[in-house]
Amino acid sequence: MTPQRIYDFMGQRKLAAIASMVLIVISLGSLVSKGLVLGLDFTGGTLIEVGFEQPVKINPIRSQLADRQFHDPVVVHFGTETDLLIKLQGEPEADLGDRVLAALRSSGKAVELRRIEFVGPQIGEELRDDGGLGMLAALAVVMLYVAIRFQYKFSIAAVSALIHDVIITLGFFSVLSIEFDLTVLAAVLAVVGYSLNDTIVVSDRIRENFRLLRAEEPIVVINESLTQTLGRTVITSLTTLLVLFALFFFGGELIHNFAVALIVGVTIGTYSSIYIAANMLLTLGISRDDLLPGEKEGAAFDDGMP
Repeated sequence: MTPQRIYDFMGQRKLAAIASMVLIVISLGSLVSKGLVLGLDFTGGTLIEVGFEQPVKINPIRSQLADRQFHDPVVVHFGTETDLLIKLQGEPEADLGDRVLAALRSSGKAVELRRIEFVGPQIGEELRDDGGLGMLAALAVVMLYVAIRFQYKFSIAAVSALIHDVIITLGFFSVLSIEFDLTVLAAVLAVVGYSLNDTIVVSDRIRENFRLLRAEEPIVVINESLTQTLGRTVITSLTTLLVLFALFFFGGELIHNFAVALIVGVTIGTYSSIYIAANMLLTLGISRDDLLPGEKEGAAFDDGMP
């Protein structure tokens, strides 16, 4: 049988580290300078549902609202192409519903107001704070779990990969000024779970190979482990991305940003499982001795008798 070809993943670890650092610096710079374009869930505003008799396109509706001095309106199809969901930031006004209907009827199309409600900024602040606390709690539990199951160096590597993925995903939304709402927050949390799962699989193979390949250097062990899990990683990522691209193109605008966040997160998460987690293990000086169980006290005097 022809031996499996071992890919030299770690031969490119310095280049990968530089690329990751550049992406992180750009992401953090954008998050600090521009911040995120927060959606209605976080900022507060008015949610308006309207229905048309005939299917309508979104861009003309946005233009009509902008022409009537509605700043940065968010318009998405809601269920069908005849129903629209309009999100307007700012304090509610008594005649807001009438003004929106007047703007929409300016094109001569019949439109009906289905629902209008206000999301207060206090609710937005609570959702933002709870989301941030949930993210920190997830990272803390992940670090504890990996430290118990593997070893503390694996824990640091796994959490480093998760932080890397989250920062770059958030930076992507900041740089491109894509609206960040609760669906995107849910996607970011899902990215944490996906990336962790991939990292755990790789870490488990690295641990086993350190015990099997006792005479090999750590970089050789890690390259072989990554090669052995490469098929599984590629298949899992590609099948996941196929579903996400289907959601992106055919799922409607209501979950458009959700799909974008997951596409970016899954791509970055696959990369980080190879080039961030494994690279961090080498940086921390992982060795076979770190994974051997401690020697029992008095083992040197054990005569082998039961």
